[in-house]
Amino acid sequence: MGNPAITAYLKPQCGWSRGIRAVLDKYGLEYVDKDIINVPENYEEMVRKSGQPLQPTLDFDGQILADISGEELEAYLVNSGYQPAGPEPGVPTDRACTDEEHEAMARSQQAVFFNNRLGS
Repeated sequence: MGNPAITAYLKPQCGWSRGIRAVLDKYGLEYVDKDIINVPENYEEMVRKSGQPLQPTLDFDGQILADISGEELEAYLVNSGYQPAGPEPGVPTDRACTDEEHEAMARSQQAVFFNNRLGS
């Protein structure tokens, strides 16, 4: 089995996205990780290629796998004849972030405001 060209359209921090990354690592598959949150062009490319706005979405050697979980990706890989070649996922592959994870991310990404008034 050759090395497929894989582009993964993912969020930087997301339970679903972490699950996709973990499964791709488990199967030793190299991929291009395209951030759809901080790079609007990546989001636009994903929508154009897949015809829908949901993530995770993968372009797996020309086959679009839209709105897919890590668990669903693993089933796809097994059905396609891929064998594990890396570590077992250390994160859940079948869920979004918990409320606690969302709160922790929000706390870690709080903006810092500086007093920058015009004419001061």
